[in-house]
Amino acid sequence: MSRTRQKCQKHFQANGHVVTVPLDNRKTIHSEWYKTICLPEVFEEIRKDNRQSRIILHHDDANCRTSAETTRFLEGQKIELTGHPPYGPDLAPNDFYLFTSVKNKLRGQRFWSL
Repeated sequence: MSRTRQKCQKHFQANGHVVTVPLDNRKTIHSEWYKTICLPEVFEEIRKDNRQSRIILHHDDANCRTSAETTRFLEGQKIELTGHPPYGPDLAPNDFYLFTSVKNKLRGQRFWSL
């Protein structure tokens, strides 16, 4: 049985998961895909609940997120960016929601190995 993997981008906000945007098989994330497909879907989901809220993104320093093309797009959409330390491998955007959520769900459980 062969397994195929689906690449995707997951986005979170303070109160949980926002959206998962899949990539076509074997494609890499580049700034054109990020600004024309991924970000509009993320913004649409965020604005469903509150059209008046401002959007602040925390990006890592991947090329697709720091390119001039993506930066111009975000400025045109009036999206604010928070800084990311240039050499902060121990600080990933997922640390802000995903791992805390998993840790809270597992709190108090005991796991035994055989």
